[in-house]
Amino acid sequence: MNPAPELRSYSVDALAARTGKELGVSSWYLIDQARIDAFAEVTQDHQFIHVDPVRAQKTPFGGTIAHGFLTLSLLSVMGQEAQPTIEGAQMGINYGFDRVRFLSPVKAGSRVRGRFVLSRVSEARQGEIDIAWAASVEIEGEERPALKADWLNRFYLAQAGKEQSAC
Repeated sequence: MNPAPELRSYSVDALAARTGKELGVSSWYLIDQARIDAFAEVTQDHQFIHVDPVRAQKTPFGGTIAHGFLTLSLLSVMGQEAQPTIEGAQMGINYGFDRVRFLSPVKAGSRVRGRFVLSRVSEARQGEIDIAWAASVEIEGEERPALKADWLNRFYLAQAGKEQSAC
């Protein structure tokens, strides 16, 4: 398990002023065969390149590789670890992606980490803030990243004078 980072919190305006800046890098996460196999079970994607080390050894990759969607799914934990919090936000959600590209395979046994550059802060409607990140997942020791994505998050701000309830 990775250590908890020091939390940083910004007001919406202070965060918006940091547009274009890198605001976080996560810890390294091991992508071992056990993690790949568990992901294959959950998604029912048992393509041999992911789960059969003997057959995969005969491919240009020289062994098994992580599913692209496994690498993409790790953005959630990486983002929670590396991205700052927003003052007054009750909750945040994954709002989707404008673009995702899988650039390099993640070989079993590799370590990856997320890097987050703030692209945009905008008000969707009263009390809802959209944040866009230029996210990348690096592979330790590799020049090219595993993926690059334009990732969207939405945050719901506490409304002054309104009753707050737990979700």
